[in-house]
This record gives sequence, C-alpha cells and structure tokens, in this order.
Amino acid sequence: MQTAITFGPVPSRRLGRSLGINNIPPKHCSYACRYCQVGTTTDRTIERREFYTSAEIVAAVSQHVAQSRERGEAIDYLTFVPDGEPTLDIHLGETIAELKPLGIPIAVISNASLLWQEAVRDALMQATWVSLKVDSVEAHTWRRVNRPFHELTLPQVLGGIETFARHYRGTLVSETMLLAGSNDDEAGVAQVATFLTTLPLACAYLAVPTRSTEDRAVHGPDEPVLTRAFAQFSAVLPKVELLIGYEGDAFAASGNLAADILSISAVHPLRRSALDELLRKNGARWTAVEQLLDSGELREVEHGGERFYARKLM
Repeated sequence: MQTAITFGPVPSRRLGRSLGINNIPPKHCSYACRYCQVGTTTDRTIERREFYTSAEIVAAVSQHVAQSRERGEAIDYLTFVPDGEPTLDIHLGETIAELKPLGIPIAVISNASLLWQEAVRDALMQATWVSLKVDSVEAHTWRRVNRPFHELTLPQVLGGIETFARHYRGTLVSETMLLAGSNDDEAGVAQVATFLTTLPLACAYLAVPTRSTEDRAVHGPDEPVLTRAFAQFSAVLPKVELLIGYEGDAFAASGNLAADILSISAVHPLRRSALDELLRKNGARWTAVEQLLDSGELREVEHGGERFYARKLM
C-alpha cells in the first residue's frame, strides 16, 4: 500500500525535490486527455469519493518522510500528483491538513475541472502551491484535447478557476499542454494567454508531451511554433517558462557555457541580444553558439522579426 501511495523524492524543476503522493489509483479522472502519459482513463467521472482513508495516506507519507530524512535526502515539497485527478479524493482537504505537521510545503497538480465545487476549492485552499491546467478556452478544442466527462462544460470549469484564484493565497501556477495541430494555433494560444492574465499567477508554464501518450498520433509542436507561443504568453504575462522534459539542469550554473546555454534555452528561448550579452559576460565568442547549432542541440528560430535560440525538443 505504501509503495503505491508514495514515490520519490524525485527532481522537479518547479518544486525542487518532490515526494509524490498518489492519492488516486489508476485511472480515475474527469478527463481522458489525448496526451495523457499515465494511461487510458478507465473511469471517467466527476464523482468525488474515498479511494484511501486520510489515515492511510498520512501514515504512508510520514513513514516515507522519516526514511528519507534518515538517509539525509532533502524533500522540498509533498506533491499530490496521482494516476488520476487528485481532487476526486473526497478526503483531500482533510489529508492536506493532517500532513501539515510534517513541516513540508504541500503542492497539488490538478486539471482544474472540479473547481466549480466549493468543497474542492476549500480543499485546495489549504495547499501551499497549486498548478491548474488550461489547455484551451474554446469549447470544441477543449473537448477534442481534454475529452472531459460528458456533464462538464468549459464555462463551468473556467468559472471555477476564476473563483478559486480570487480567494487563494498560496502560490498559483498554470500549465498549458500544446499539441501540434490541435491547440497550438496563434489565435487559440492568444485566447488562453488572455484568460490567464485574469489570474494572479506566479508563473504560466507551457508544456509539450515528452513521453508515450494515450493517443500515439499526438505530439508537440516544433520549435518555431513553441517559440511563437512562448513569445505570445510573454507579451502579456509576467513570468512564463517551458516544460519540455529537461528537469535535471534547468538554470543550473555549471561553469560550462554550452551547458548553461542549453539549460536556460530549455526554459526560456533566448533572443539574439540576450545570447550576445551572455557570451559577453563569459568572455566567449559566437563560435560557442555555432557549435551547438551545428550539433543540433540548439535551434535558431525567427519570430516577429527577431531571432530566438531554443534547445532542441526531446
């Protein structure tokens, strides 16, 4: 039981060393996203219920934390990131409250589909850090990409997000998964960015599938489209980052210029002017960039009359 409920700690660029909490067995979810990297949704539902008792989860997490501390392993966050939608757990709020005495910040990664329910909002209010999914604000695209439970409506979901965001006092972030030919068009991305400006976000993350997906035909956009989407988000949102699968070294100051360029451009495509400044500060020449371009590790992309440099997608 404890092995199924907890895992890690694992490295997370967003959350440091994260101890995962799997409070939903596979695969109960309100969505059946085409890009899901966990597996087929066998029970698409919006009915909240008990999967484990709070006592079971708290016992499993407490034991895992104690063992990690004995080994000298740091844990920065306890993260609810299960094999389904975490807010389907009717005991979520109670469990978060009972985990707080461990003294570790608590994060929840949710698809945001149930936030129209007051009880779900109340549960998430107790978390330190919350990530909400917004892949599209156009109903047809939302249904095609996220394949929600049939009773859900997009206005209902977006309204729940807005209501929660108005009252939440922790760290709020969003995540938008981009799929080539589905929700990566310029107009659709602009609509999502506009909606996100209404939320008090600490960061808006743009993601692409990095592992095998539920629909094998699904894949992320190429670097030019992803860079354009990044530029669209950055034009209206205070902080934007990419999630493209490079968890281990993002923004690491390695002392190796090539490694630093790749780690930064995996999160933020670099304008030519920013890259020139980075080279200047390191006393380096443009040949360092040319080597990365020649090896295929870095790509030059033009958008809006400017040149950007992005790490090649996995």
